[in-house]
Amino acid sequence: MNTPSPALELRQLRYFQAVAEEGHMTRAAAKLGMQQPPLSQQIKQLEQQLGLRLFERHPKGVRLTDAGRLFQAESRQLLLDAAALQRHMARVALGEQGAVSVGFTSSAAAHRFTPAALRECRHRYPDIRLQLSEDNAADLTAAVLAHRLDCGLLRVPVARHEDLQFEPLFSEGVVLAMPVDHPLLKGKTRPRSLRLSALQDEAWILARQSGAPGLYANLLSLCEARGFKPKIAQEVPRMMSNLNLVAAGAGISVVPASMQGVHADAICYLPLRDAQELDAPMTLVRRRGEAAGANATFIALLRELALPWKTGAAPS
Repeated sequence: MNTPSPALELRQLRYFQAVAEEGHMTRAAAKLGMQQPPLSQQIKQLEQQLGLRLFERHPKGVRLTDAGRLFQAESRQLLLDAAALQRHMARVALGEQGAVSVGFTSSAAAHRFTPAALRECRHRYPDIRLQLSEDNAADLTAAVLAHRLDCGLLRVPVARHEDLQFEPLFSEGVVLAMPVDHPLLKGKTRPRSLRLSALQDEAWILARQSGAPGLYANLLSLCEARGFKPKIAQEVPRMMSNLNLVAAGAGISVVPASMQGVHADAICYLPLRDAQELDAPMTLVRRRGEAAGANATFIALLRELALPWKTGAAPS
């Protein structure tokens, strides 16, 4: 039974390349910073492993055999590939290279912070591949927990888990969205704002999961605190869907202020004078203790870029 030859090592290839380039064992040993006898022994061992004679010995040094010249070209490429792999993995370790899968809710994607952050990531870290997807807050949260996404941006969390971390990056106010032909908007002067208590007879369209907390659960609580229970005409899974229905005249809703302008010809956006408690945070969700590599770089960038929004110094 034949005993398998030991696997080649990169250091053996480096020793061979030095001898091939110098054509002399002693000079190659000096170049490598080692003694000549151990180098000669390593070359003999390499030839035995390959079952080939790589060098012809002569009084003035060594010269490559035909097999040696072929091995020189092949082993040089292997060393170049190994060096490239080492550089690549170093960039991965530094978080400058790799892939990050990121999910967004429609309202988070509609805020100009989000596309600005994606552009900045591509500008600073061109070797980080961003894999983007959109979903509702509940499904996005579940995808992060199940390792299908690395992180996500949403508004108010609708489900919490001990293995997830929810980090508010900044917050913004909310506005009332209603059809432009709504009776409350008719008259000589269009109101600049409305009270929540004036909307108790309206049909509301809410983007939420039934029974789950979130922005609209907070709205329901506030309505009850104002003495009424809102009439829910329809519940939809995404905030953009409720704006589509508002534009169609199916009811009214409340959305983050950054979504003003969607269906501008069909929707009027107004502040709510007695609903200052309502806000719409931009929330980062990720798994606890797992931010590393490119994912850690992307999360750090989000925190950095969110700071002006958090302090009220966001670019206009």
